[in-house]
Amino acid sequence: MQSVIARSVSKRYPGPRGVQALAGVDVDIPPGRFVSILGPSGCGKSTLLRCIAGLERISSGSLQFGGHEIDGPPEGIGIVFQRDALLDWRSIRRNVLLPIEFAHKPTARYLDKVDHLLGMTGLRDFADSYPRELSGGMRQRAAICRALIDDPALLLMDEPFGALDALTRDQMNVELQRIWLETRNTVVFVTHGIAEAVFLGDVVVVFSPRPGRIAATLTIDLPRPRPLAVRESPEFGHYVGQIRSLFEEMGLIDERSHA
Repeated sequence: MQSVIARSVSKRYPGPRGVQALAGVDVDIPPGRFVSILGPSGCGKSTLLRCIAGLERISSGSLQFGGHEIDGPPEGIGIVFQRDALLDWRSIRRNVLLPIEFAHKPTARYLDKVDHLLGMTGLRDFADSYPRELSGGMRQRAAICRALIDDPALLLMDEPFGALDALTRDQMNVELQRIWLETRNTVVFVTHGIAEAVFLGDVVVVFSPRPGRIAATLTIDLPRPRPLAVRESPEFGHYVGQIRSLFEEMGLIDERSHA
């Protein structure tokens, strides 16, 4: 398995009003870890994810995956975005197989893998259904299956549950943790939800407001698998409180307004 290493990574978008999205980001993401990237809207966390995916080029610094500089989409990654981006005219099975077709690999060799992934995510009975027949949470499960179909070493997730209602989001957090405990690939998960970042992450990387810099890195020492009830524990509350204090110091939360 392969590491992601960022050294002094900066990203500035060109133009007369060019936006400095990232400034001097240093981070190590070791193999097999679940890393949550947390920060306010517009802080550059999604930009960093897109740079790791090779969809954006950094302006300066070094960004490597598996010991090689990222210059275009690297081999061995899967991506899940906030919108599932399923193709409405393809069945769930054929949506999951899409990356295999793009890679010009024989789809017949992956049919058992499709069945395994759909079974693992509770979608086995919906393999021949179409996206319009599924709920939002089920569609996101299908999108996760699609990202995992070719056994990526690195799974990149950009606020994948942001459009879901609170109950479905909780269910998807538990489901994602269960899938990750089985696959044990490296996950980089972008969110602006503090509790979600702590619940899912081995490590939480906290970003400052734009231009994005790393304000803190917290190691989450909570046993797995984590039930939703862990969010009521003092240990969980301690981590959430640390992050809230950081956000308050950055002027993102004014606790006095709730007094």
